[in-house]
Amino acid sequence: MRQEYPARLLRIHISEGDRFQGKPLYEAIVAKCRELKIAGATVFRGLEGYGESAEMHRPHLARHDQPILISIVDSADNLGRLIPVVEEMMDTGLIAVSEVQVVRVQKKAATQEGTGS
Repeated sequence: MRQEYPARLLRIHISEGDRFQGKPLYEAIVAKCRELKIAGATVFRGLEGYGESAEMHRPHLARHDQPILISIVDSADNLGRLIPVVEEMMDTGLIAVSEVQVVRVQKKAATQEGTGS
């Protein structure tokens, strides 16, 4: 089955060392997404990067400062509820919103994996 519909893509750019109420900010954001029943969120750790401060974010022996990207796709309404909450959680970072066309592919699980029947 294939479904196609308009949606929004939210990308949150933060640093691995960012915290919210004592825990990593990326964990707090994903937990908030689940609480608000957002369709899904994925966290990516970058190898290296920098933002408007031009400070390089990369792995260090003494501290964790790699760039983090949180990617979220959902309806405009749901992301509209999420964005102000995330802004309050962040001290610094970047939130980017894009209009996207979602193509959801879901194949029937009628055959057992590897058997072909």
